[in-house]
Amino acid sequence: MARRTITVHHVRAVLRGAERNGVDTVPLLQAAQIPPLLLGDDRARVTAPQFARLFRELYRATQDEFLGLGSAPSRPGTFAMMCHAALGCRDLGAAVERGTTFYGLFPGGPDLALTRTEHTAVLTVRTDLDQDFFLAECLVIIWHRLCNWLIGRRIPLRWAAFSHPPPPHRDEYELLFGCPVRFGAEHTGAGLAPHWLSAPLVRDEDALAAMLRRAPFDLLSRRDYGTTLAEQVRRALTTALRTSPRLPSLGETAARFALSPATLRRRLALEATSYQELKDAVRRDAALAGLAEGREPIAELAARLGFSEDTAFHRAFRRWTGTTPGAYRYASRDGAPGQRS
Repeated sequence: MARRTITVHHVRAVLRGAERNGVDTVPLLQAAQIPPLLLGDDRARVTAPQFARLFRELYRATQDEFLGLGSAPSRPGTFAMMCHAALGCRDLGAAVERGTTFYGLFPGGPDLALTRTEHTAVLTVRTDLDQDFFLAECLVIIWHRLCNWLIGRRIPLRWAAFSHPPPPHRDEYELLFGCPVRFGAEHTGAGLAPHWLSAPLVRDEDALAAMLRRAPFDLLSRRDYGTTLAEQVRRALTTALRTSPRLPSLGETAARFALSPATLRRRLALEATSYQELKDAVRRDAALAGLAEGREPIAELAARLGFSEDTAFHRAFRRWTGTTPGAYRYASRDGAPGQRS
């Protein structure tokens, strides 16, 4: 079953550094099997594998771990050496402090800081790194998930904050970070309970080598927090769709979580979503993944996703993405290397 898809806003943002440095991004999009025309539609989305391929193509093209988004390039291998430096620390707090000190040695590098109080530990990131704020957001995600990896446990974030105004895709952020999110804050960063900083590191050199072979995208793409009710419901719906085209009703799902339907509806509303929106998102992401893979006839894909008629699937897909399933599949094939464009 498909992982969560990625908004086209993030695709545009990750390309911005290469574009500013004069890199022709069309071949990179084609190598990633992302149709360049999709970038013109604010409703468009790409699959996680497509985004991962684009990330790697940009890395090769820019030879910069910041993909041209920072005020100065970060040479390949910098992140790996920071991880090696942090690995020998006694606990997570010391590892984060060593990592932030390491990056502080490089002109134009990210200005990271760890502050501790009695009740909260806060990692902040300087926010003037790039005009789209994408690099600062990525750094918050990567550092949080690197911390999870170092201690072998999931650290729930208490909040994430961003100094920039809310973007058009602001609704994606609470699911992305797994915590309450606010915009227009004084600093960009995230807060966690301070006791996590005393957790011992559990990784060794072999585990680090394996992680670095997949970094940084593996750190960026692992979102399975499960800390909000919406995320738990979404995961339950994704699992259900693997075995049946009929997704459970609101009442059935509420019973699974030992809630009344009214309570489930109210709690999802507090998390700025609804049961129908979560069902649509699960079907949308599965549809995009199926069309991008290209092996399943559209009629069979529609039936597998629970649509009784092709026309209903076409209407829903156009509402989700602004295009038709056939046009999306054709564009995905047209964007692949070796295909006509």
